Amino acid sequence: MNNKPVDFNLIYAKTVVKFSSEKRLNIYRKLASLLDNNFTVMNALDRIYNIESHNGKKSMEPFALAVKSWQRDLERGQTFSSVINSWVPQRESLMLSVGDISKFSLALKNLIQVIEGSREITSILISATTYPLFLMLMTIGVLVMVSLYLVPPLMEAANDSIVWTGSAKIIIDLSYFFENYWFLFIIFLILSIIFIIISLPWASGNFRVLLDKMPPWSLYKIFTGVSWLLSLSVIIRAGTPLPKAMKILENQASPYLAFHLRKALRHITNGDNLGLALTRSKGHFPDDEIIGDLSIYSEMEHFEESLTQISHGYLQNSIRKMKTTASTLNSVGILMMSLAIAWVVFATFDMQNQITANFN
Repeated sequence: MNNKPVDFNLIYAKTVVKFSSEKRLNIYRKLASLLDNNFTVMNALDRIYNIESHNGKKSMEPFALAVKSWQRDLERGQTFSSVINSWVPQRESLMLSVGDISKFSLALKNLIQVIEGSREITSILISATTYPLFLMLMTIGVLVMVSLYLVPPLMEAANDSIVWTGSAKIIIDLSYFFENYWFLFIIFLILSIIFIIISLPWASGNFRVLLDKMPPWSLYKIFTGVSWLLSLSVIIRAGTPLPKAMKILENQASPYLAFHLRKALRHITNGDNLGLALTRSKGHFPDDEIIGDLSIYSEMEHFEESLTQISHGYLQNSIRKMKTTASTLNSVGILMMSLAIAWVVFATFDMQNQITANFN
């Protein structure tokens, strides 16, 4: 049996293309623009290949390899969504697999809107969590440094007979904990991080409904809701029936999103519209206001146009909401750090006062 050699250049190229979202967007924009100017897909890809390969001089560049591979597979009769499937995130190939092939340029533009919206909300999500996390780590760092490097010298200067009270006793106990049981704190921190990372895409049910009321789960809920609604609007606008669109998105969704879509899909199958199905699912997903809007517009004509407006409105509202949440978290983080530093200063002064009183 002949074993096909591993093409590391191809593996590297696929990895680069899959993680280069801005570059992929540029490719989609160029392709849509060329199609609007009456180029065929093959001719458009040929123009793009010449750009990416510098007229063939750098044919091993990742995006040059990608475009050339797409051309070869298209010549074999495959669809565009199938030829890019192993090169791009699954959602992108999915967005291009639905609808009329004669409206391929429109499908690309819709995909670009979804990607740009998701990137925008992702950027806000990262900024909303990074600085509060930094402040929390700084607060912990201050407590650890004081406990390990400031408290022990003060204790050595004290008389062994002294009985510590108040904040002095608390900071001494904290110092003892960090000095002797620091590994428990590290274990707790690691387990907490693992729990958050796993629970964000996996946790569901009534317990998750409670978690969704607090960061970071509330932020993840907003991010997931926006991405889902944008994707749904594109698939519906491409002419896909609602039950099929929901099933398509469920199949490639995270367990958290799939749980909500599965419950809603059961009600849709029984004849409910999208808004009513989400209401009866009792998951408060994506949020109660959007569910109310969907309940109203689902009964009207041109629902696909209304859904597009709702999804883009939800994107903008979510960005404002996440910015407000980020501002609140930042304020809380600064306050907590200030209180921690103030308490440390007060506790060390209390230690000094008790040491002085004991000597007197």
